[in-house]
Amino acid sequence: MVASVEATDEAEKDEAPASDAKGEAAATSDADATAEGEAPDAQADADAEEDLDGEDSLTFSNGVIEKIVAIAMHDVPGVIGMKGGWLNRVQDVIGVSDSRKGVSVEVTPDASVRVNISVLIEYGAYAPQVFEDVKKAVVKNVTGMTGLSVAGVNLRIEDVLTPDEVAARNKAEKVAEDKALAEAAEAATAAGDEAAE
Repeated sequence: MVASVEATDEAEKDEAPASDAKGEAAATSDADATAEGEAPDAQADADAEEDLDGEDSLTFSNGVIEKIVAIAMHDVPGVIGMKGGWLNRVQDVIGVSDSRKGVSVEVTPDASVRVNISVLIEYGAYAPQVFEDVKKAVVKNVTGMTGLSVAGVNLRIEDVLTPDEVAARNKAEKVAEDKALAEAAEAATAAGDEAAE
């Protein structure tokens, strides 16, 4: 069995072709299926049956790799957070979070992955050590969970924050979070009132 990464992101997942074990496109589009006289669903069923008869494979969407990396950053000393503003935190609270913020994945021709990460670090942290710790965490988690090799890690430090800036940022995010929750509750109440009428 060979593991590979699908070269698609979550937004394109419904339209993009699946990847086979070598990372090559292996699906027929709906337009092609219709042109051949088959309904798109019939073609999808045929493709699924074809996959069952072929070689075993394991694939991962880019979003899975991105999420593994983002979660791994929580344990890296010196990393305060990922690129993303208060909106991401508010989204986390109301249940539409994107834990992949600040991470992107590129698939190399040999089906390994190159990871691009944007982080915020603590003032006083030694950036080269943070970089080494980030690389170790990425390789350990991505390889340990997927079996894929990591071709490289690119780290971009977006900002350096002092303890006072972190406290002010957290306070501002909390205010924005509370405001968003209040607005969501108000909208839910208004929707409930309209439904009752």
